[in-house]
Amino acid sequence: MDELDRKLLALLRADSRTPAAVLAERLKVSRGTVQNRIARMQAQGAIQAFTVRTRPEMEAQRVRAMMSIAIEGERSAAVIRALKGFPAVDRIYTTNGRWDLIAELDVANLGEFSRALDDIRTVEGISMTETSLLLASV
Repeated sequence: MDELDRKLLALLRADSRTPAAVLAERLKVSRGTVQNRIARMQAQGAIQAFTVRTRPEMEAQRVRAMMSIAIEGERSAAVIRALKGFPAVDRIYTTNGRWDLIAELDVANLGEFSRALDDIRTVEGISMTETSLLLASV
C-alpha cells in the first residue's frame, strides 16, 4: 500500500459514495487508476466493506458497549469463535494487560443488552468480564 492508496482510503472513509471521477480529480489521477486501486484493495481484503454512517440521533435507542473479557488458559480461539456467533457482538479485538479481548456490543435496547451479557458470560473459557456502556460520541 502506497501513499496514493492511503489518500484514497482516507477519502473513502469520509464518504464511500464519492464517485470515482471526483476521487480521481481530488487525487490528480485518472478515473481508471482509482477504480483499479479500489478493486485491488477489495481483492486483497484491505477494503472489506462499504457502509453507511448515520447521525447519532438517528439511532438514539441503540445501546453500544465495550466488554472486556478475561479468558481461562489457552481457550482464546474457542472463545473468539463463540463470540462471532452472537449478533450483539459487532467487533472483537485482542489486547494486552489485564483483559485478553474487547468485544464491541451493539444492540437495539436495554433488554437485548441484558440478554447479550447473560449469554456471553456463559461461554466456556470466559473467566471474567467488565462492560462499559458508551454514552456519547465526542
